[in-house]
Amino acid sequence: MATIYQVSEMAGVSLSTVSRVLNDNDYVSKKTKKKVLEAMKELGYQPSSIARSLASSTTNSVGILVSELDGPFFGQMMSAIEEHLRIAGKHVIITPGHSDEKKEKSGFEFLIGRNCDAIIAHVEAVSNEYLIELSKGKTPIYLMSRYVKEIEENCISLDNVMGGYLATKAMINKGHKNIAYIAGPQFKEDASNRLKGHKQALAEYNLTFDENLFYIGDFKETGGSEGLKHFIQNKAQITALVCANDEMASGAMKYAREHGFNLPKDLAIIGFDNVIFTNYLYPTLTTIDNPVPEMGRAAANLVLKDIYKKSGITVKHVFQPKLILRDSTPDIN
Repeated sequence: MATIYQVSEMAGVSLSTVSRVLNDNDYVSKKTKKKVLEAMKELGYQPSSIARSLASSTTNSVGILVSELDGPFFGQMMSAIEEHLRIAGKHVIITPGHSDEKKEKSGFEFLIGRNCDAIIAHVEAVSNEYLIELSKGKTPIYLMSRYVKEIEENCISLDNVMGGYLATKAMINKGHKNIAYIAGPQFKEDASNRLKGHKQALAEYNLTFDENLFYIGDFKETGGSEGLKHFIQNKAQITALVCANDEMASGAMKYAREHGFNLPKDLAIIGFDNVIFTNYLYPTLTTIDNPVPEMGRAAANLVLKDIYKKSGITVKHVFQPKLILRDSTPDIN
């Protein structure tokens, strides 16, 4: 069986040049690439992933560290990253961190130990200081849905403050003043920023933030149902409910319907993320679009540009949310 070394000798080029051809590097001239390909054909050389790794000092594998493996949000994220990298001939290794500091650190160590060429991470529990220090190591780290100023060129993020602002402003523009808010866990940066946006919208329209109309949920359906239950038990007089993600909004909708609410007449509800099921709820859910697939492809492009030296790639680092109006937020009559 022919080897990469024989290809190098027959083509009259260095091993590193053969490596660049194998890895489809743009810096090889057409003439040189042709010589290498002809030598491979004549020798009957079939490149393997192991040979590519040995020749290029890369494994052609990218680690993905996510908070959870289930749920539509992370499904969209992982799918977009994997699909984009696979088109470029790269593979992914995925592990969850479960929004727990020890598990996130263990996830990083696992992926680094597997010699991944880079890691794309959606992490929420480890500190910025830990991420800054980690980024100084041998394995490049890229962050999804998180902004760390010191390593901002390695970050893909959403303006969550603006998203929270747009959600509450939409309710106010529909005529609502008694607006309850179900937040995500406040140690998570996206959740705390969405709450900031909610407060900004209230202040802009001279509405007071009321702690009695505030509940911290878990970013799952249970958070929405428990949040609405809390407001009902405390006899909160609300006409609108803003939820920090779509899963909590769907949980609130289910609880409301089970307890005699006529949706959306009795209670307007808005979510955040625009995951796939929002257009199939009844009523269809007004939400804030979080362009997760586009952000996932942007993270993949960062890796392709920085690590695999693909040319002609421009990367957008900060994405803007937008309001998606549907049936769950009618105007007040």
